[in-house]
Amino acid sequence: MKTSKYIMAAKTETVQGHNNETLEVVNDIPIDKQIEELIRSHKELSITRSSIVKFNYTGGADPEGLKLLPESSRRRIEEDGLDVSQGYPEIPPRSEIPIFVDEAYAIRAEDAPFVERGKNADPEKKALFGAAKEVIHLTKNVGTEIVGLQLADLTDQQKDELALLVAERVVVFFRDQKLPPTKQHELGKYLGNIEYHAQVPHVTGLPGATVIWNDYLNKKGSKLNYANANLANWDVLRNPGYGNQVWHTDLVHEHQPAGYTHLHLDAVPSTGGDTIWASGYGAYDKLSDEFKKFLDGKKAVFLSAHTYLDRNDPLGGPKRVERIHPLVRTHPATGWKSLFVNRGLTKRIIGVSPVESDLILNYLFDVYEKNADIQVRFKWTPTKQGYGTSAIWDNRISQHRAVWDHEGEEPRHGTRVTSLAEIPFFDPESKSQREALGKPIHKWD
Repeated sequence: MKTSKYIMAAKTETVQGHNNETLEVVNDIPIDKQIEELIRSHKELSITRSSIVKFNYTGGADPEGLKLLPESSRRRIEEDGLDVSQGYPEIPPRSEIPIFVDEAYAIRAEDAPFVERGKNADPEKKALFGAAKEVIHLTKNVGTEIVGLQLADLTDQQKDELALLVAERVVVFFRDQKLPPTKQHELGKYLGNIEYHAQVPHVTGLPGATVIWNDYLNKKGSKLNYANANLANWDVLRNPGYGNQVWHTDLVHEHQPAGYTHLHLDAVPSTGGDTIWASGYGAYDKLSDEFKKFLDGKKAVFLSAHTYLDRNDPLGGPKRVERIHPLVRTHPATGWKSLFVNRGLTKRIIGVSPVESDLILNYLFDVYEKNADIQVRFKWTPTKQGYGTSAIWDNRISQHRAVWDHEGEEPRHGTRVTSLAEIPFFDPESKSQREALGKPIHKWD
C-alpha cells in the first residue's frame, strides 16, 4: 500500500483514495493551504495551467521538447547565447504558479508607468520609411509590410515611428529578419511593460519570450485536430478552444492589457499556417451612428484565458480573473475610437440584461469576424536560411486568429513578446478612424 503525505502535522486523518492510495489529511491547517499543497505536490493535477494540454508540470527546461525543436529555431536561439542543452522550452516552476484567483488578480494589479512611443512620433515617418527599400500596404485599411529594414538595428526614432504605424495600420510585417530572441525582448521592453506569464512555456533562459508552438502542445496532450480547430468560433462557451484558432485579443484581463505584440516565426510551413487580423477601428466604423452612441461609454467584463480556484469556495469550480474595461476605447497615439471586444474573452456588457448582452456581443463579434474589408490574412512564407519573419500588432485595436490548415505536417515555431500598455480609457471627444480621415460615413434612414 502506497502512502502520500503532502502535509506534515501532529493532527491528521487518513483518507482512502484510488488504487489503495491513502492521503493523510491535516485538520489543523486551513483547507486552502491543504489544497494548494496537494496541487503543487501532484503534477498530474491540472488546475491553473490548461485543462486540454498536459505540460511538464515539474517545471524547468523540457528535454522532450528539445527533441522536437526545428533546427532553424534551435540555431537562432543558440546563436543568441542562450543555452538549451538541458531542454526547451522552459516551463515556469509549478511552485510559483497562482492557484487561487485572488493570487492571479494580484499579479500586476497596481498602476505601472507606460510611455506610448507612437504619440509624439513623426506622422510622416521619414526616418522609418526613408530607410526602407519598400513599404507595401497589403490591404486598403489593414496591414503593411516593410522591406529592407532589420528590426534589430532600428534607432529609437524609427521605433517610435513604427509604433505609430502599427497604431494606424493595426499590424506591420517584416520578412527576412535576423532577429535574436534577446533583441526581440529588448524591442518589447521599449514599446511597453513586458508581460511575464506565470503558466505558459517560454524560451529557455528568457522569461517574457513566450513560445508559440502547437506542435509541442500536441505532443504534450493537446487535442487540436482538423475537425475541432475552429469550433470555438461558433460557441466558445460550449466548445473548447484548442491552440489559438479562436478569434481573440491578447491579455484583456490585465489591469493594463496588452498593447503591442511581436511574433517572430523562425520555422514556417511551406504552405499554410497563416494568421488573420481584424481592425477594431474598422469594426467600430461599420456600426450605425445610433448604435455607436449607445455603445460609447459602455463597459464590459473581460476574462482571463486561464482558470483558478476560489479560496473561499475551492470546490465550487474554476474561476477566471475578471476585469472591467470600456467597450469602446480611444487609442492614445491616433486618438481614434476602436471597438474593444473579442469572442474568446469578453463575458458581458455592464448595465444591460444577460440576454441583451449576449445578443449585442454576438453581433459585435460577427462585425469583427465577417467583414473581410477590415481584415488582413498574412502568409508566413519560409525565408532564407537563418532568417525569420515578424509581425507586430496592436491589441488595443484588433483581434487575430491563427489558421491550422497545415495540421502539423511541417514545423511551425515562433517566439512572442507582448508589451502591456495603458489602462484602457474612452475619450468622448475622440473620433472614429473614418471621421478623423475625412472619409464618408453612411447615414441610415
